[in-house]
Amino acid sequence: MTAHAPFSFAAKAASSLALALALAFPAQAAVPAPVDQPYPGTIVLKVDASNLAQQIFRMRMTVPVKPGPMTFLYPQWLPANHGPSGPLTQLAGLKFSANGKPIEWTRDPVEVFAFHVTVPEGASTLDVEYQFLSPLDSSQGRIVMTDDIIGLQWPSVTLYPAGYVARRITVQPSLTLPAGWQYGTALETAKRQGDEIAFQPHDLETLIDSPLFAGRYFKQFDLDPGAKVRVSLNVFADNAESLEAKPEQIAAHRAMVQQALKLFGSHHYQHYDFLLALSDEFGGVGREHHQSSENGVKPGYFTDWARSEAGRDLLPHEYTHSWNGKFRRPAGQDVPNFNTPLQNSLLWVYEGQTQYWGGILAARSGLVSKNSARDALAATAARYDATAGRAWRAMQDTVNDPIIAGRRGLAWGNWQRSEDYYSEGALVWLDVDTKIRELSGDKRSLDDFARAFYGIDNGSMLPAFYTFEDVVAALDKVQKFDWAPFLRSRVEGHGPGAPLDGLARAGWKLVYTDTPTDTIKAAEDRSKSADFSYSLGFSVRADGGISNMVWDGVAFRAGLAGNTSIVAVNNRAYKPEVLKAAVKAAKGSKAPIELLVRKGNNLRTISLDYHDGLRYPRLERIPGTPDRLDAIYKALK
Repeated sequence: MTAHAPFSFAAKAASSLALALALAFPAQAAVPAPVDQPYPGTIVLKVDASNLAQQIFRMRMTVPVKPGPMTFLYPQWLPANHGPSGPLTQLAGLKFSANGKPIEWTRDPVEVFAFHVTVPEGASTLDVEYQFLSPLDSSQGRIVMTDDIIGLQWPSVTLYPAGYVARRITVQPSLTLPAGWQYGTALETAKRQGDEIAFQPHDLETLIDSPLFAGRYFKQFDLDPGAKVRVSLNVFADNAESLEAKPEQIAAHRAMVQQALKLFGSHHYQHYDFLLALSDEFGGVGREHHQSSENGVKPGYFTDWARSEAGRDLLPHEYTHSWNGKFRRPAGQDVPNFNTPLQNSLLWVYEGQTQYWGGILAARSGLVSKNSARDALAATAARYDATAGRAWRAMQDTVNDPIIAGRRGLAWGNWQRSEDYYSEGALVWLDVDTKIRELSGDKRSLDDFARAFYGIDNGSMLPAFYTFEDVVAALDKVQKFDWAPFLRSRVEGHGPGAPLDGLARAGWKLVYTDTPTDTIKAAEDRSKSADFSYSLGFSVRADGGISNMVWDGVAFRAGLAGNTSIVAVNNRAYKPEVLKAAVKAAKGSKAPIELLVRKGNNLRTISLDYHDGLRYPRLERIPGTPDRLDAIYKALK
């Protein structure tokens, strides 16, 4: 035995080395890479969305195949979600069969959105059955099926063969709706027989990017009467009353469409369909697509028009995406299929500039007043001026949040930051816009960039991809300037404070008063909350729960956290007006504000040493400066 010891040691050493080498390389998925070649044949996809009681979508697919190994993919990286958010946990009941005989499948151990099967000899088609178990409760995801409204997102109900570029796979979709329901979608309808709708064959990329809303209560409005290219507002609601829109309300939406067309000087859709759900039950949404958009808001959009103003930049935002994000896309979004990771580095252009245009189009069309637009801008400027996380994390890095956080809630959002490329990005584009106006003597603006950058190839729907250098070059053609460092300093900078140069250049400054703006009042009224962000350093929900804690603010330094509720203020039961009165009374006083708070089963008293009164953001004109904000909000002729 002693004589063999060295051999045994050597064998063990070799085995350890082999294991180390194996662990040094990541496991590989056995998934065919997408190739730019046509899939042989047309896939038939039948969706049954009639089971309202259980909120289950049932699917049957017939797929042309050849014998041998084959892999199917469930979409993971969904358009407009910016992250790997495919609802894989809600895919169920997956069965494959050929010639009436079942075929076993196995999930790829690395790429878990992939399913491997072996097509038997003699089989020319594969039959696939499965269900999408849509959320029954908001804790499981966004509600997409109620007793009155359905939102069909094709990636949730679609499998597709690996090894092919998505646009080279042809799908023949059909849908069964509840009896008598109407629908809206950008897809072309081939025919409808009763409650079964057959759509024209589409490539997979177009299908995935063309959601459908359907409902019991439906009304359609033509937003561009007489135009060769149709733009429709398809409205679905919990009841018929919510559909009643006044002529002047529809006129504002029509004006928004006209202002967008004048801004961009082009269109890139065969027709455009706004899908708008007005519901207390159907999940809220704002999601862009090339020829349509999904929009879900609370009832009262039309019937409580005065109080819904704050949310009326949603449709112009999503409409802008037809140009920015869908027609013109960042180069990192040029992926062959829906299971290839996206690169989000230019989301501050894709989303940030769209956020900017959404607010402007809302103001130019009269969907919101100029006063409300300024109030909203003040709220955005204040929010980012008080975002403590800017000290350690640049806005550029937040483009990764849809991948890192998956839009889950954050305990310390003011410090952690979350997808700030939207609204902070809009501040950057205000900066760019006003810089162009200043340098050109107000002869040129970001409007000129919009026409030059997004207005190319009128009528084309083929995506035109862009890089950071392309954006810089287009800006330089509008107005000579060293744009690259200008932009980099703003998207990669850390402050202190928010990038507010554009606001000052527009002739306005951010100030704080003890009176909330009408926009803030309306927001508090809708949510039954109270905002003390710029005084005590938190907001309070309707139930007394603390939220939106400002890192290192007054309440933070006193030891409060977001999992705490306010029970009483200075020995009086908590109500928003009680806390507001206490903050007012503490101004000029030395006595602290006493809060009785609950955390779990524990009660304690917290003293807030704050004496500067209520503080709410608003904009104030800078005397002797041009009002470029008024020019920005002015409707195009």
